Amino acid sequence: MRTDCHQHLWPTAFVDALRNRTQTPRLNGWELLIDGEAPYAVDPLAHDTDVRRTRETREGKDQVLLSLSSPLGIEHLPFDEARELIEIWHRSALELGDPFLVWAATPVSEFDLDGLAQILDYDRVVGLQLPATALADPEAIHRMRPILDVVQAADKPLLIHPGPAPVTAGTPSWWPALVPYVAQLHASWLAWHAVGRAQHPTLRVAFVALAGLAPLHHERLAARGGTFGAVDPLVYYETSSYDTRAIDATIRVVGVDPIIHGSDRPYAEPRDPGLGHAFTHALFSANPQHLLKGTPR
Repeated sequence: MRTDCHQHLWPTAFVDALRNRTQTPRLNGWELLIDGEAPYAVDPLAHDTDVRRTRETREGKDQVLLSLSSPLGIEHLPFDEARELIEIWHRSALELGDPFLVWAATPVSEFDLDGLAQILDYDRVVGLQLPATALADPEAIHRMRPILDVVQAADKPLLIHPGPAPVTAGTPSWWPALVPYVAQLHASWLAWHAVGRAQHPTLRVAFVALAGLAPLHHERLAARGGTFGAVDPLVYYETSSYDTRAIDATIRVVGVDPIIHGSDRPYAEPRDPGLGHAFTHALFSANPQHLLKGTPR
C-alpha cells in the first residue's frame, strides 16, 4: 500500500465557492488571493481531477490523502463562513473516488463537534487536519481539547499543517513558506511536547514538513531547561519539501518509524530520499499505515 499522506486538490465545487467570495480567501479566475501572501497564479491542471488521478496511478500510488490548504485561513474564519466552505470541501472531496482519501477540516473560531464526529465516521475520511496556528502554545492545546477529544475517540489521526501567514510587507514570495510556516510548526510541536501528549495519551499526530525540523532543536530544548525525553511513538513526521539531508538528520533524532511520505503536491513534488530499500518501504508504505490504522509494529 503506497501512500502519499499530504496533497492538495480542489474539486470544482470548492473552486466555485472560492470564486464566489468577495473577501479573502478567494479566487479571481485562477488567481488566489489570501492575506499574508502575494497573489498566486494557480495552475488549472493542478486541480484537474482526471489529470491528477492519471498521474498518481502512473506513479504507483494506492492512496493519496487530500487536505484543505490551511494557509487559506478557512478554519479561522467566522463560524458560519468556515462551516459552509468546509462542508463544500468535504462533500466535493469525498466524491473524487480512488486513489483519493480525505483529511477532514473543522472551524476553530467556534467548534462544530457534532459535525466533526459525523464526518470522521466516513470510511474515506482518514482523520482531521488542523492549522498549526490553532495549536500555537500550551493554552491553545488546552482550548482545542474538545476537538482533539473527538478525534481521539474516533481512533483516527491528526495532521498539523501550517496555517495562514501574517501580513508582512517587502518580503519575497518564498517568505511565508520559510519563515511563518516553519515557526508555526515549531511552536505547535513544542506545545504538543509540553502538554499535548499528557492531555491526549492515545492520539496519533503527524506534523507536515518534518515539523519544520523542530526535533533537531532537542539539544537547545535541554540546554534551556526543557526535557526531550523518550521519542513519542505516536508522533509522526511527514517529509514534504525536504530531501535526503533533512530527512537523515531527523531520523538521527527520532528514528525511522515515525517518518512518513507526503509530497504537498501541487506545491512540491514527491521525493524518494534514496536511503535504501528498507527505508523506502517504511516511508511510503509501512509507516503511513501505522499512522492511519494504529496497528502494532
